[in-house]
Amino acid sequence: MVRNLRIDTVEESPRPLIALGQDHADGTVLAAHTHRRGQLLSGATGTLVLSTAQGRWVMPPHCGLWIPPGVPHEVRMIGMVMTRSLYLAPALADTMPGRCEVVALSPFFRSLIGRAIDVPVDYDPDSHDGAVMALLLHEMRRLPVEPLSLPFPAHAALAERCRRFLQEPTIQATIEGWSDGLGMSRRNFTRLFRRETGLSFVEWRQQACLVSALPRLVAGVPVTTVALDLGYDNPAAFTTMFKRTLGASPRAYLAQAGAHGAERSD
Repeated sequence: MVRNLRIDTVEESPRPLIALGQDHADGTVLAAHTHRRGQLLSGATGTLVLSTAQGRWVMPPHCGLWIPPGVPHEVRMIGMVMTRSLYLAPALADTMPGRCEVVALSPFFRSLIGRAIDVPVDYDPDSHDGAVMALLLHEMRRLPVEPLSLPFPAHAALAERCRRFLQEPTIQATIEGWSDGLGMSRRNFTRLFRRETGLSFVEWRQQACLVSALPRLVAGVPVTTVALDLGYDNPAAFTTMFKRTLGASPRAYLAQAGAHGAERSD
């Protein structure tokens, strides 16, 4: 079984795709590091929060995150996390997104990963193990993107303001408050924000609130508490935003994620 094995000990394998599993305690933080290979990171249980200089991503159990080769990233575990990672050879990574992306993992894909972590690193490409890995490689290229990414600007002052916002996120934050704080006109601020993040300020603010809320919800904090802490007038307003973005209410979404996690940890 290829479990609790460090990727740096097998990264030079000639096989195009390697699957590894790791077990982590609640609160574990993997300090910023890089891989020569691209990585599709997911958790069979718990929730992962990944941070890079370009943004932050949240991954409940039914999602994964694609990390291109050479991207420095830090990973924080919420709950007991059993990670499942697919490492793709650099020569093939250009068939995947050029930036970090949260992706949805179908039950079929999750079952393939569960099978793959028991495949030896030096598997025979012409064997059944090789066929499993080849199928995974094809399926990786078709994974749909989930809206759980939070891009960060390169502009130093704006990036610092974004980081401070994440410490106390609120849906009540305004363009005027941010633009005044940065000494910009509203027009210049909105242009800069979209150019730097690819999102409007309102879109980014909502995404930041969602990314901040999800780990708390997974940890069992009541929806009402999370909604009011984020500055929503009532839980219904937060639930409407959550459902519009992720396609389900917080309760239904977390129940779905819990079912996926139980399925994958059997």
